[in-house]
Amino acid sequence: MVLMKPKQIEGARTAASKVCLTHEALAEFLRPGLTLPEIDEFVSRTLRSLDSKSCFLRYRIPGQPPFPSHSCLSLNDCVVHGTHMDVGRAIEPGDVLSIDIGVLHRGWIGDAAWTYGIVEVDDESRRLMDTGIESLRRGIAAMQPGKPLIDWARAVQEYVEKEAGFSLVRGLGGHGYGKSLHAPPFISNVVPTAPNEWPDAFRVFEPGLLVAVEPMLTAGHHNITSDPNAWPIRTADGSLAVHYEADVLITDDGPDVLTHQMFDLPSIVG
Repeated sequence: MVLMKPKQIEGARTAASKVCLTHEALAEFLRPGLTLPEIDEFVSRTLRSLDSKSCFLRYRIPGQPPFPSHSCLSLNDCVVHGTHMDVGRAIEPGDVLSIDIGVLHRGWIGDAAWTYGIVEVDDESRRLMDTGIESLRRGIAAMQPGKPLIDWARAVQEYVEKEAGFSLVRGLGGHGYGKSLHAPPFISNVVPTAPNEWPDAFRVFEPGLLVAVEPMLTAGHHNITSDPNAWPIRTADGSLAVHYEADVLITDDGPDVLTHQMFDLPSIVG
């Protein structure tokens, strides 16, 4: 776990703002008829205009080829790690597209995701999206200095699975970041049910901790089709998935959401 020093925080804050600006541009750009390659190219152009570049492109994990896209484009039953090559058709009304943007700006990472409904979505899809946003809000509110990381999972899981009746994907979650895309600690979205399932669960939120937290919800079962480190990852039962992610700095006074502007993004676009 790496804790940010005061002089480092501005770099992280600026990188987070580049993610927000990219999502704001996407919200204006997205419309029916666009293909995923066209959307990914738009992300690339927007990042260049912001003196930034993708930290996802050519990202490698053991056993997988380099990630081929500037952004993660996860359509409908794709939970996360979707690429611009996954779907051969254009997006259309009723589609639900989760877009995860990771930027590198002057050595600092920004990493946040939002889910967009194209033109119109059915009531259940909209309820899933609204639940994802609210779960992010509730989880962040639980990220108080001196409290254990598991408080995040308790808040998110209680709301998503017990109140709303949706599912949270297992094996995926948030993470520390800063000058690298992934760093300790891992932040699960669900409370562990077995010993050693989540070793970081009772580490505490310390002032200076910089994390990306990201609920991943499905309308059906929580099972996924593949290794949690693979791309793309889809729901095993073909049900709809949504993904929301925020960059948060823990301070003495509580969580400082570096990507707070994302909460003003529209859910329906086009």
